[in-house]
Amino acid sequence: MSKAELRDKIKRLYKQIDDLRYRYHVENDPSVTDKMYEGLMDELKKIEEANPDLVTPESPTQRVAGVPLDKFTKIKHIVPQWSFDDAFDKDDLKNWQERNLKILEKELGSRPVDLDYTCELKIDGLHIVLTYENGSLITGATRGDGKVGEDVTQNIHTIMSVPLKLKENVSLVAEGEVWMDRKHFKSLNIEREKNGEPVFANPRNASAGTIRQLDPKVVAKRKLAVIAYDISHGLILDTQKDELVKLKDLGFKTENDWKICKNVDDILDFWKKWGKKKDSKDFWIDGVVIKVNQKKYQDILGVTGKSPRWAIAFKFAAEQGITKIKDIYVQVGRTGALTPVALMEPVKLAGTTVTHASLHNFDEIERLGVRIGDRVVVEKAGDIIPKVIRVLEKMRDGDEKKVKIPVKCPICGSEVKRKDISDKKQVKSAGIFCLNSKCYAQELENIIHFVSKKAYDIDGMGEKIVEQLLNEGLIKNCADIFRLKAGDLEPLERFAEKSAENLITSIEMAKEITLSRFIYALGIKLVGEETAIRLADQFSSIEKLMDATEDDLYAVVDIGPRVAESIIDYFKNKENIKLVQELLLSGIKIKKPQAVVNNKKLLNKTFVLTGTLNSMSRDEAKEKIRLLGGAVSSAVSKKTDFVLFGENPGSKYDKAVELKVKTINEAEFLKMI
Repeated sequence: MSKAELRDKIKRLYKQIDDLRYRYHVENDPSVTDKMYEGLMDELKKIEEANPDLVTPESPTQRVAGVPLDKFTKIKHIVPQWSFDDAFDKDDLKNWQERNLKILEKELGSRPVDLDYTCELKIDGLHIVLTYENGSLITGATRGDGKVGEDVTQNIHTIMSVPLKLKENVSLVAEGEVWMDRKHFKSLNIEREKNGEPVFANPRNASAGTIRQLDPKVVAKRKLAVIAYDISHGLILDTQKDELVKLKDLGFKTENDWKICKNVDDILDFWKKWGKKKDSKDFWIDGVVIKVNQKKYQDILGVTGKSPRWAIAFKFAAEQGITKIKDIYVQVGRTGALTPVALMEPVKLAGTTVTHASLHNFDEIERLGVRIGDRVVVEKAGDIIPKVIRVLEKMRDGDEKKVKIPVKCPICGSEVKRKDISDKKQVKSAGIFCLNSKCYAQELENIIHFVSKKAYDIDGMGEKIVEQLLNEGLIKNCADIFRLKAGDLEPLERFAEKSAENLITSIEMAKEITLSRFIYALGIKLVGEETAIRLADQFSSIEKLMDATEDDLYAVVDIGPRVAESIIDYFKNKENIKLVQELLLSGIKIKKPQAVVNNKKLLNKTFVLTGTLNSMSRDEAKEKIRLLGGAVSSAVSKKTDFVLFGENPGSKYDKAVELKVKTINEAEFLKMI
């Protein structure tokens, strides 16, 4: 890339970073997170490191933070407020340590043998600077631009964890983090949503938005807290460890899960431990801050233009990242729905490298304004498929291409259109569907669903095997699976005599199935696992279900007009009826329901399960609940009677607490049944 091209790219990076920085630090835009611009900052740093002659005073890398807001009185910091450099892996950490050791060796004549580090949890909140004179709180200020912050003293006074008078009459500057706990963060967003206000993207934004409120009563209501972690002026102590102990002695709220580490391996162990436990605290944690423990070595190492050399922030794996969309292609699902998928330049999210993200439908593409070639923010939380959440419009260079809505199926070339989703046929779905029920892509997805764990659960028949059998012409629909012989499989790649026999054995074992699994395996639109179970309980045979009227279906718990219409439409289709008949003729045996348990102690009680159980699987627990007359739901609501939780419960547990739904552990459940 030429110098002219680099300058142009740098200008676009300046513009986009500054736009995000301003909305995040100055405007408190709740939809913006720091993850959005960390990737851009990293990219800019690398360009400038390789081309130092292109660094300018206005570069975002040359500043510490945002500009103070005019609505508060400005206050000059006694001590400049630095920001930390970031580390993301072991190599970053080792490079940081090696640079420091070289500086110390040059200054001292040899590398120190007593060097160690404090590792502290990095709280995802708002940095605050507290100034005390003779033990009394004089001012509280935000970081601002590092030299001048905002005087938020009246709001700091409302935070109960901040001592207005220290336990000793000392003068000092203490630094810490303002944060909001999980409970109040959730309730604040619920309240804002009810009021039609945008919700806060994260606790950091919530803390920043709260501390900048002009009315201290609002601040008091939101129950902020402050954890102190540094004495930057007034008291000279020998180590960072001494400072942490002294802050607690003076009456500050401190975080006690810090540790002294001797080397990089110790630091990595601490970082990995808290990466797994980060959700166990009341506050959000986005990494570990590592500081050289001895102040004498800190003084030698000093600071760069924007950050101390003696400290670094070791970030946890990002759940957001920035990448470029290389192309957008269309997948066809088993219902015929066309789903646009973004093919991206590799980006690391939550510890894994991803190259694809769902765009859901073409309405979503229009809402986001996505174009091929765009720089975008992608997000991944937990095991959820990555999704595009924002386009960085100011990074466009004019080569981006708009996405065209397909008029034909990309697989079979058939007509596509939006479907009606209301009884009056006036409301169209956001999705676009292929109208050819014989479309290869639909049939492939149907068969994959058919053999999945919650359906026929055919061991050894994964997606690649299904695709191979379909491509070879050995199967054309689900019923054909049960006509396969070992001799059909042995000539194929991936199959030998033994593996072919194993798959045929699995297929034979799958021929005996419960009615609920049989119904679920058919892939009827809107009929999931729980609905299939209720249908099986109500109709007792597939023939009765096939003959059911709308009124018959309305009698089933939780089945409304859309689900009833979908079931009736499915069995109106001659091809679907033929499939059911072929399955029954191929040797499928629908098992009779288990003997009815007379004890119905869980009758009319609805359960939601979350987490890992020790004495049984979740499926086994569900079966016990149903045998005792209870029902199982996948979502927590006010109608839920119990949430059964095991180890590592998810958001369903939090939802239960929020809605005051009774939660029970495994031992309590076993006692109940």
